[in-house]
Amino acid sequence: MIEFWKCESGFKQLSEWQSDCWIQVTAPTEEELKELETRFDAPMDFIQDAEDAEERPRTESEAGWLMTLLRVPSKEVDSDGDSIYSTMPLALLIHGDVFISVCFYRNEMVSDFIRWTNRKMIEERERYDLMLSLFLSSSVWYLKYLKQMNVMMKAAEEALEDSMDNDRLQQIMRIEKFLVYFITSLRGNEVVLVRLKKHLRHLQYDEDLLDDVEVELQQAYTTANIYSEVLERQRSSYSSIISNNLNAIMKRLTTITIILMIPAAISGFFGMNVPNGLEHWWPAFGCIVVFTLILIIICYVIFKRKNLF
Repeated sequence: MIEFWKCESGFKQLSEWQSDCWIQVTAPTEEELKELETRFDAPMDFIQDAEDAEERPRTESEAGWLMTLLRVPSKEVDSDGDSIYSTMPLALLIHGDVFISVCFYRNEMVSDFIRWTNRKMIEERERYDLMLSLFLSSSVWYLKYLKQMNVMMKAAEEALEDSMDNDRLQQIMRIEKFLVYFITSLRGNEVVLVRLKKHLRHLQYDEDLLDDVEVELQQAYTTANIYSEVLERQRSSYSSIISNNLNAIMKRLTTITIILMIPAAISGFFGMNVPNGLEHWWPAFGCIVVFTLILIIICYVIFKRKNLF
């Protein structure tokens, strides 16, 4: 789908392309890609790279085009109602009075950015300022999703305090995986921003907007790293607790086994078909039982004092 937007107190949709408008391309068809190539002479090699879900962030210049590929956050809900967080590529291309954004996957960020500009009555956005604004919006959405992950982390932590079953531990591991995606993408976007600053040095753009992008991007990257480190330490703590619990159980079972060996050994000794001098003594059975109980009690007391039971 190809849409044309013009910033006039917020972005308003146009029916046809105008100079200095924003060409927003979402999940394009082959015919729409051919239209971009024939009408705007867009570099198709770079645009098609954005179709790869694993494409890395980068920026480059070719034939007068400034081509930037960012990784923006996304969220999906599976059949069980669980949230799945990942990142996807967003291509931004600038040449003269042409500004094109291409995303092969639908996400909330772009539509929310348009609603935000209308709500705030944003006036004109130049091409490079629009690129920086989308960069800023992606960082803000990273922070928004990170807050949602933090809520998931707290819920999983509270659930683990009640019961350390596999489902709750797997939830922690899933959040760790989401954070790895975010950290990797944010680090790539950070490198892209450093290179963009060198390219924009001699161009006209909003320096305050660039500063805001740097601050939000660094905050998102730092927050994701903190959450990842907290989760890693939590998982390590839970592993230690599980290991300690297992050791305590094994220690208790070993102690019980030793105690139960006493009557087994005595009954086996006196139950052998050999003379032992007690065959004809009528209170022999009762004495043996009492002697066995005394040994069991002595062993229990010893193990209890040594905190082995």
